[in-house]
Amino acid sequence: MSTDLARWQFATTSIYHFLFVPVTIGLAFLVALLQTSWYRHENPVYRRLTRFFGTLLLINVAIGVVTGLVQEFEFGMNWSSYSREVGNIFGGPLAMEGLLAFFLESTFLGLWIFGWDRLSKKAHLACIWLVAGATMISAAFIMAANSWMQHPVGYVMNAQHQPVLNNIGALFTNPVFLWSYVHIVLASLVTGSLVMLAVSAWQLRREREVEAFRRTATISLIVLIPSLVLALFVGSELGVIEGTYQPMKIAAAEAQWNTCNSHCAFSLGQVGGGTNDEAPTQIVSIPDLLSILATNHVNGQVKGMNQLQAQYVKEYGAGNYVPNVFVQYWSMRVMAYLATLVLLFALWGAWLLRKHRIENSKWFLRIAPWVVVAPFLMNTAGWMLTENGRQPWIVQGLMKTVDGVSPNVTALEIWISLVVFVAIYAVLGVADAYLMIHYGRKELGESSDKEPDSGSPPDRGGDGSERESEPDESQRVPALIY
Repeated sequence: MSTDLARWQFATTSIYHFLFVPVTIGLAFLVALLQTSWYRHENPVYRRLTRFFGTLLLINVAIGVVTGLVQEFEFGMNWSSYSREVGNIFGGPLAMEGLLAFFLESTFLGLWIFGWDRLSKKAHLACIWLVAGATMISAAFIMAANSWMQHPVGYVMNAQHQPVLNNIGALFTNPVFLWSYVHIVLASLVTGSLVMLAVSAWQLRREREVEAFRRTATISLIVLIPSLVLALFVGSELGVIEGTYQPMKIAAAEAQWNTCNSHCAFSLGQVGGGTNDEAPTQIVSIPDLLSILATNHVNGQVKGMNQLQAQYVKEYGAGNYVPNVFVQYWSMRVMAYLATLVLLFALWGAWLLRKHRIENSKWFLRIAPWVVVAPFLMNTAGWMLTENGRQPWIVQGLMKTVDGVSPNVTALEIWISLVVFVAIYAVLGVADAYLMIHYGRKELGESSDKEPDSGSPPDRGGDGSERESEPDESQRVPALIY
């Protein structure tokens, strides 16, 4: 009971936090591109767009930081046995993330917020690029820790039979880390691009600042299409890597109960196929595709769950080593099918841009604000595919989930904290949605009357003191939120 509740609590907080992480990474990169355009071309429109989408970035960062801090404490509260057993390895990348990436991001984000018209243009531009880089470094450390849980490397067992890190380089050359990290960054660029495209489409449909928001629609599509194509490719290769180190995860994702030696078919959908249903009704099967996706070869073998279960019982002892098949099967397909639909939609947008018709396409502009829901569903499905597929392990092959929970935390205590977290996160979610929609629908702010050159000092009054232009309300809000 306590194990299931602890899993539910961590899943709830993790999924909720992961709604904000890709937006932060993606939007930070896109805002940096906008500010770079302003720096290079000195077009005030790009400055206004930078501040407009920078506001959305700051709202997202504020909520994301709050929701992320909770997870650090959960390891000690609900997963103390896990932390005690492998904390010397898992805690390393988390500490690096906090001491390096988080403080780097926070410091230069603060400089970026308050540095308008105070720092030189070059220094101010460097701040937002450092923020964008820090978000990606942060993701690297987190993914290194998570990838070690999927495929433990770089450790030895001590006399107490506890894993001890002896090669930190192995954490960052772990094949699971390399492919999953690139996949996360690409998914974040897709998410950020779709957020920018949704806002741009909403503004274009109302004929507000058409030329300005046509530019952001163009930038978002230029980033979106190659990022999505690469994400599909990298995701496919990640599946091959996981098939090597976590074959049960891939077998469950394909509802493959018995080993297929070659030319394995991929089912587009099925009726039934849960954990206790080994004979589902497959709707459509594509010959050879499963072998290609799982092994990169038409004649590749895909191991079945029944055979893997028997193998793991011999290797690790009695127990059920099959994850939730229904969740695995449909998580993979939700992610892949939505990505394909989004790619088709993005190609439609690119065609409209080429024909100079995007601002006049009624249906594209109507659909785009709703398509922004897709990356959040894809990211959540991908997280569920990754984490559910590792079960019953908390560290693959080393420690089971049931052995990682805190022994002295009762089910009632977890229930209470779970309810409180859900209530607080619901309020934060409503606040975030309101602020993002509210500021995404605001008119584009006016540019400053005077914009200092890259090397010029701030204006000074007659008494020699700095003269600061009074920002309007929309310019003050991001700092107040943060």
